Amino acid sequence: MSDSVPITIIPITGLPEITPGDPIGTMIAEQIDRQAEGLQAGDIVVVTHKIVSKAEGQLVELETVSPSPLAAAFASRHGKDARQVEVVLRESRRIVRMDRGHIISETRQRFICANAGVDASNVESGIVTLLPRDPDASARRIREALADGREDFGVIITDSFGRPWRNGIVNVAIGVSGIAPLADYRGQHDPSGHELRSTVLAVADELASAAELVMHKLQAVPVAVIRGYQWQVTCEPGTGQDLVMPADRDLFR
Repeated sequence: MSDSVPITIIPITGLPEITPGDPIGTMIAEQIDRQAEGLQAGDIVVVTHKIVSKAEGQLVELETVSPSPLAAAFASRHGKDARQVEVVLRESRRIVRMDRGHIISETRQRFICANAGVDASNVESGIVTLLPRDPDASARRIREALADGREDFGVIITDSFGRPWRNGIVNVAIGVSGIAPLADYRGQHDPSGHELRSTVLAVADELASAAELVMHKLQAVPVAVIRGYQWQVTCEPGTGQDLVMPADRDLFR
């Protein structure tokens, strides 16, 4: 990686309201051609999961949901919509914490986050979106649609997560295709000659967060192209699941 190469983050706009079945890979490719002069070698396309979930039909109409007693009781205590709480419980494989009106759970995709990724923002009233069933597969499909015979670019699908001990949410990578999500510096030496023993950078998360600076939740920018970041194309780039802490190393499980 060279610190002399400028990195550009290009917001991609112009996508219509996404509906189930829309070919978002093709739609994104058309806008990148118009607004970013097409894909270039090394580009990383960052896509918010919301449009992926919409295209894949990962939507729930709350009027179709019958809350369980647990959901109804929690919602009553904390002024929540019991139907939405029920959807959160259904999308959770494990509840980590339910306290003070917050639900932290492990999703079906093995992510630990608030409300199992169930979100009511940027959709019609009475509808919530779920996470893509397999974000890595979604990223691969988008990459295939964008490829046009090339392989020297990556795709990241993102969601906004909170963080322990820190205020504010940040974009993180939940699906990855074409790039290594982690950069392992273990065994290398710093400028002082010290061997790095535990330095593994979550590169895909850093790129996702950088893209959020132009995507922004209120700007209707669901896609960004990161250009100029120096990364090495590998034959086994990895997946978003590589970013999930294994249970045997999770001190807060």
